[in-house]
Amino acid sequence: MSNAKAPRSLRFDAALGSIDDGASYSGTKVSAVAGLIAVASFSGAEAQQSNLPPVTVDAPVARPRPATSKPTPDQVRARTALRRAARRNQQAQQAPVPFPNAGGLAADRDPYADPAAPYKGDRLQQSGKFPEPILNTPKSVTVLTKDVLEDKNATSLKSAILSTAGVTLGTGEGGNAFGDRFFIRGFDARNDIFIDGVRDAGVSVRENFFTEQVEILRGPGSSFAGRGTTGGAINIVTKQATTQNSFYNMDTTFGTDRTKRVTLDVNQVISPTLAIRAGGLFQDAGVAGRSYVTDNRDGAFVAGTWKPIDAVKITGNYIHTELTGIPDFGVPYYRPSTASTAGGPFPDFGVNRNNFYGFVNRDFFRTGQDIGTINAEVQVTPDLVISNKIRESRSTQNYIGTLPESPTLAPGAPFTAYTLTANPQSRLQITDVFANQTEATYKSVDGLGFKHTTTAGIEYDNERSSIDSYSGLRSELTTGPTSFNGTGSLAGVSVFYPQYTNIPFPVGPTLNGRPTKVGIDTVSGYVMDTANYNDFVILNGGVRYDDYNINTSGYATNGTIGRQSAEFGMPNFNLGLTLKPLPNGSVYAAYATSSNPVGAEFDGTSTAYGGINPVLNGGNNQIFGPEKNTAIEIGTKWELFDRHLLVTAALFQTEKENAREAQNVGSATAAAAIPGCVYPAGTTGNVSCITAGAAYRIRGIDLGVGGKITDKWSVFGGLVLMQSEVTQSLAPPANRTLYTSNVGLPLANVAHQSFSMLTKYQLTDIWEIGGQAVYRSKVYGGTLLAANQGTSIPSYWRFDAFAEAKIDKNWTVKLFVNNIFDKRYYDALYQSAAPFVLEAPGRAAYLVVSARY
Repeated sequence: MSNAKAPRSLRFDAALGSIDDGASYSGTKVSAVAGLIAVASFSGAEAQQSNLPPVTVDAPVARPRPATSKPTPDQVRARTALRRAARRNQQAQQAPVPFPNAGGLAADRDPYADPAAPYKGDRLQQSGKFPEPILNTPKSVTVLTKDVLEDKNATSLKSAILSTAGVTLGTGEGGNAFGDRFFIRGFDARNDIFIDGVRDAGVSVRENFFTEQVEILRGPGSSFAGRGTTGGAINIVTKQATTQNSFYNMDTTFGTDRTKRVTLDVNQVISPTLAIRAGGLFQDAGVAGRSYVTDNRDGAFVAGTWKPIDAVKITGNYIHTELTGIPDFGVPYYRPSTASTAGGPFPDFGVNRNNFYGFVNRDFFRTGQDIGTINAEVQVTPDLVISNKIRESRSTQNYIGTLPESPTLAPGAPFTAYTLTANPQSRLQITDVFANQTEATYKSVDGLGFKHTTTAGIEYDNERSSIDSYSGLRSELTTGPTSFNGTGSLAGVSVFYPQYTNIPFPVGPTLNGRPTKVGIDTVSGYVMDTANYNDFVILNGGVRYDDYNINTSGYATNGTIGRQSAEFGMPNFNLGLTLKPLPNGSVYAAYATSSNPVGAEFDGTSTAYGGINPVLNGGNNQIFGPEKNTAIEIGTKWELFDRHLLVTAALFQTEKENAREAQNVGSATAAAAIPGCVYPAGTTGNVSCITAGAAYRIRGIDLGVGGKITDKWSVFGGLVLMQSEVTQSLAPPANRTLYTSNVGLPLANVAHQSFSMLTKYQLTDIWEIGGQAVYRSKVYGGTLLAANQGTSIPSYWRFDAFAEAKIDKNWTVKLFVNNIFDKRYYDALYQSAAPFVLEAPGRAAYLVVSARY
């Protein structure tokens, strides 16, 4: 009887950790005795009644150690690698920080970044298409992690992108003078923006309160992302619910530019398999250095994660944003004559930088997004995962703004007598998107020892857009000047002292009710494979085929309805080879292609702006074949300083063929004599002719850095140097007095040299200081891509600074000063010979109070 009960007591002791099964260390005897005492104390009466005989536990005898020999070099490298891996794993689990709330709670950390160096992105969100870490990915990638976005105080995608090397801002084109428009490596990417891997069609203004990180993938990538992506693509990674832990975050901001901003972010773990995350946004703000301009925002998001069984994971989210206020279309551009390249934005010639040329009682903007997504993943086998993502979204772009154009000076008048034409610009564009992506990822090992990650997928995208504009912009005026012309423009507005800013407009504008309709249906299939041989040789390749179908309809000036349609099959591919001479370094070469079909730019309503004009008819068919792009890139990436700092360098070249371009030919008769010239039927007077067949090339070097140099010093930045050239052109530029041909000219809307560096240093457990430097070289204006207008905006340096104080484990106070020296600089210019210019904000300070629980 007593022998039957003894094992029960021993099992209980083992559960308490009091007996080491098989351990050979002499200290085990003490633990065993302590465990027996604990058992006796816990069940004294029961033990006494059991009549057990005394139990003696002897510690295991120490085993003699074998004679050691000096380890081989391979053994040393293996041991070092194992130790580093164990250390990184421990850091990832514990997320050690010098202060309890430094960088936020562990559950609120960016899951794609290095937990010990949050400025360093380790991997991309789309693990099927990019299964390897960024170190092993044969492509230039810039990742703005959660901590980078916070330390940049980037509350919108625009503010985040503009402080990143290699990306330039452009003005809206094709009738849409508002919204996010970016150039990556010299090529327009305004419709190459994705949210969680799904294209966000249409030009919008995007907030960051629901953003986890921003990924900028440089170089052609149609095999990864579909149409476009000549210079690259931008992927916004949204915040997802996590079952790791509950947290409650709030950030409150007060700014000298009248900013009042509050964001909330709450994650609640309902059960070990279910979590809900929700957030909100409120902002009431102005813009530093710009009179009358306002920037108000509201939004909310909710996300859920449910894992009913280990093999099934379902995630979903819904995002709502609405941005409202008075839009700013910038300042006029001074140019002595169309034959001169002298001049520049008028504030550089004595005009008050705060001047606003719109009408505060009429102009407005209201842009919003509603995005709902459901994603299901099923682990069919340990090596096979199948996922399906469904997205339904609606984006609204609604505004009336005023363009300050065509400044003139009467002969003999003083310079301060310059006047301009206030040209109203309006749009109501509603874009609806339904997308479905089904993807399978399979892992295998071939007979040569290569570990494969093979991904195959099918995508369907249904994009619909309605583009209308407002009328009555002239008839609203009941007092003041009567010089509105037939288009609603107002001439005679003083450049130095705009006198009509506050005139009343008691009658509201009305929609024309004759919208242009655009519909795009795309069915795509792709296969990609990444083969890794002992983490030494990594091969990457993929092919994609897009069946692209576009249909448009619109109203001609005589009231008739015109229609246009086109269908293209677009095959593209990518190849990459990565060699790793050391575990912390890689050298790679990559080649990729992409295609830009006509109409792919969803906001454009003419071929000149990347859209398609539905009212063309007869012999004036504007359906050109897709532009073709190819790129080659050679680069290297290294993880330094205990692998907490990623340093990258790449040489690249991108070429575009069959590019579209425009020229003014003077008359319809002259245009008809040009092969392939496209212009609206019935056009009289000056004719803008669209042709295809141009070619461009851009070359450069791309350097990047992100992570920690020491435990206290973090850096994030890059340097991009580029050369661009038009290599083939079928048309001379509109301004023949400046250039005889587009060939040999650089590209417009490109800062050929750009630099940015964000850095911070931890002074003590409480204090951190940091700052940011941004440089952009001169940007030239021009028609389409060629810098052929003789206009430009100057280069600039901008400096920001911040200081952070951690009050306790829950509260942090942060002070930002943007544009410390109140530098007057400009973000972009329109492509006309007398452009309007977007002026950047002046100096502003922000106090951010953050709570983390």
